[in-house]
Amino acid sequence: MLIYLDLCCFNRPFDDQTQHRLRLETEAKRVIQQHIRDGRHQLVWSHILEYENSLNPFLERRNSIGDWRKLSIMKITHSDTLVNLSRDLMKLGIKEHDALHVASAMTANAELFITTDGRLSKKIKTHGKLRCALPWDALAYLEKWYECSGPLCQDSLLPNLRW
Repeated sequence: MLIYLDLCCFNRPFDDQTQHRLRLETEAKRVIQQHIRDGRHQLVWSHILEYENSLNPFLERRNSIGDWRKLSIMKITHSDTLVNLSRDLMKLGIKEHDALHVASAMTANAELFITTDGRLSKKIKTHGKLRCALPWDALAYLEKWYECSGPLCQDSLLPNLRW
């Protein structure tokens, strides 16, 4: 499956791990990244990931996150089409950089967009053109924790994964 992790996912392990939500998101994200390393899923990288990561003042973190570019199978570059799509997304109340992440995932035809930003996730679901999930929901989806088939079953068990 082709997935896009926004920068907040890559940064999650560097956040305060004494908070339960952050620790759970970190662990789910790590498992998803192991799936990428193992070849079970493919990663999309983008110019906005590259740009935002370059602003990280911590060299070790910046390098650790930047290494994921090497494992990506595709890099979405800046284009007029991407900018126009992100502008449309901004009309939904999505902030500029977030809109560029979402537009990059859509341009790549990613099957799943993963973010730790709950507000962004809700706005993307309103748009309805990209499957979006928080890390633990994404992991549940990727590992098929719920044995059911069809979109109705998925919607009832995983309300955060509506598309």
